[in-house]
Amino acid sequence: MLRLSITLLIIAIIAAVLGFGGLAGAAAGMAEIVFYIFIVLFVLSLLFGRRPRV
Repeated sequence: MLRLSITLLIIAIIAAVLGFGGLAGAAAGMAEIVFYIFIVLFVLSLLFGRRPRV
């Protein structure tokens, strides 16, 4: 019974590392994309933002 519980613990640890590792990579990729979109919109708002009407 102890051997089974240790085996299940090892399987759970491996599944957690693989599962959360993929999730962390995807979240980092999405964060990078959102950051670049923010930078582009910020620069565009600086260039074409509200200008005084003449």
